[in-house]
Amino acid sequence: MYLFEGLKQKIAEYLSPERVQLVQEAFVLAHEAHDGQMRSSGDPYITHPVAVASILADMHMDHETLMAALLHDVIEDTHYNQEDLADAFGDTVADLVEGVSKLDKIAFSSKQEAQAENFRKMMMAMVQDIRVILIKLADRTHNMRTLGSLRPDKRRRIALETLEIYSPIAHRLGIHDIKNELEDLGFQAMYPMRHRALKSAVKQARGNRKEIIENIRKELSTRLAEYKIDASVIGREKHLYSIYRKMKNKEKMFNEVMDIYAFRIVVTSVDDCYRSLGAMHGLYKPIETRFKDYIAIPRTNGYQSLHTSLVGPHGIPVEVQIRTMAMDQMADKGVAAHWLYKESGDGTTAQLRARKWMQSLLELQQSASSSFEFIESVKTDLFPDEIYVFTPDGRIIELPSGATAVDFAYAVHSDVGNTCVGVRVERRNYSLSKPLENGQTVEIITSPKAKPNANWLNFVVSARARTRIRQYLRKQQSQEAINMGNRLLRHALGSVKLDDIAQADIDRVVVETKHETFDDLLVDIGLGNELSAIVARRLLGESEDLTEKKGNVAIRGTEGLLVTYARCCHPIPDDEIVSVLSPGKGMTIHQNGCPNIRKLAKEEPQRVLRMQWDEEPQGEFKASLRIELINHQGTLATLTNNIASCDSNIIGLQTEEKESNVYFVDIELTTYNRVHLANVMRKIRTMQEVQKVSRHSQSRQQ
Repeated sequence: MYLFEGLKQKIAEYLSPERVQLVQEAFVLAHEAHDGQMRSSGDPYITHPVAVASILADMHMDHETLMAALLHDVIEDTHYNQEDLADAFGDTVADLVEGVSKLDKIAFSSKQEAQAENFRKMMMAMVQDIRVILIKLADRTHNMRTLGSLRPDKRRRIALETLEIYSPIAHRLGIHDIKNELEDLGFQAMYPMRHRALKSAVKQARGNRKEIIENIRKELSTRLAEYKIDASVIGREKHLYSIYRKMKNKEKMFNEVMDIYAFRIVVTSVDDCYRSLGAMHGLYKPIETRFKDYIAIPRTNGYQSLHTSLVGPHGIPVEVQIRTMAMDQMADKGVAAHWLYKESGDGTTAQLRARKWMQSLLELQQSASSSFEFIESVKTDLFPDEIYVFTPDGRIIELPSGATAVDFAYAVHSDVGNTCVGVRVERRNYSLSKPLENGQTVEIITSPKAKPNANWLNFVVSARARTRIRQYLRKQQSQEAINMGNRLLRHALGSVKLDDIAQADIDRVVVETKHETFDDLLVDIGLGNELSAIVARRLLGESEDLTEKKGNVAIRGTEGLLVTYARCCHPIPDDEIVSVLSPGKGMTIHQNGCPNIRKLAKEEPQRVLRMQWDEEPQGEFKASLRIELINHQGTLATLTNNIASCDSNIIGLQTEEKESNVYFVDIELTTYNRVHLANVMRKIRTMQEVQKVSRHSQSRQQ
């Protein structure tokens, strides 16, 4: 229990004894579940969930969040499941743990797909309960602190993910202390040399600046005291990653970034904020274009403060942030400040803004066609800077920096975006693709006959606009696919009209092909995922007429059809393939790109259809190899023995003299798939007499 003592003392300061006891019970179960498990650093695994809970305790999070933090890896890494946790600690804690857990029980086609789907699942769990992402951010923070024990490539991958996704989420939720730590740790892991050099330079510069900073701080404090404003003035340190990003993005030298002196003034009321601003502008000359009022118009994440830039003594640039104590706490803790969970209508500005953002995430999830599109949309939505523009009636619209009139149109309403044809900015015509600027008044011109343009995707920056445009285009493509599928099916039916086929037969085929509706079946025919000829046969009840075999089929969707493999190109599993349908002959399978069907593909494209192999095609297939070799005594015997040793049978063999003692050997043999054939070819290449081995195709008319 010694591992729990530090956390217990911390949470006892703000939680009741009963709730501290519940957290302790969660620790006991987590300790038992992770018993024997170790981290890459060599520490007992339980130290990680305790550290995560401790980070959340610093935010004064509620007992359920702390319990879920202690248990957050139990479902993923131990024999306990969600039902076990629900029985022990209730549904809320179990749901929080499940929301953080990865989808490790589902098979994905790639690691990227698994990561995208895990992220989508976590974000959707966050929409239900924002505490999920707070646990995940604390989890990521501790993992970043202990990144040193991992391989360099893994460190860089995790650091990149942190900088691209988790620190922007922390920023969006207003949790700046975690955001800053994640950025600096990510910067250190991603670019260790740059981090070390910059850290050394900042340390040296800081020593030279102490006297100047203290002199300016005293002048600011004296002026505020003259105005009888109770305030604390502190020098504000720039974080390493923000210095690096400013140097990189704005192409500034280190001295230019460090020459700016930043201060924070914390007062007791909003009224004192504006009075302090007047005092600062009276002390030093303000820079006209560098004033921002985030109190009147808070940032998207709920951040509030007055920002002003001044020309200080000896022309030194001085940046000042002015805010109340509550705003200062909000700037560091964001949604976790003054934690009020699910109080309808109540909560801090950051919490209300976070709920609005989560609602937009739900809309993105419903509109996105895949996890990859969803994660791309969320990344786009995590822009750190915003602009504020106005509708003609004075409503403020928040948009990401760089947003265009099309982004504005979709922010107003999806229908406005879909019917947008032009825009007026400040009552003048304006390009749809030109970025908007802060404070502009934007009027969208619409037309009921207008529709979204695919080119808009090249310049829109907001996730909402991008998702809505894609959704509309997908719907249009779906209708086009239905029309194409309808035409192909009517052509395949020949003299039989589709309208004359009984509805019962149509419903039967829809069920057999595992589609929801007949339109879905037509879409798949139009996209080439289903063969119109096979669907036509099923609709006519002829699926048993031309039977190749009743067992496993090698080509997907050819059940009940005679299938032959073209001798000209010898297609084998894993080759890209197409089929040619011939009346009375069934279906002939060719390699895609086979010279013998190029002319047919141009003249009668409806007869040449893309096909797919079954997941595990059974049986042997014929392949043809051309081998160029020097014909020494016994070479042919060695060649056939090598082929036989690879579990392949020779069906036919022909030789042709190329030049003195050099022969072409054309061999037809059996193989299971491309991997097996590659092994055979590799074995043949080991022979000293062999000069070249390649797959062989014969050009002859079918």
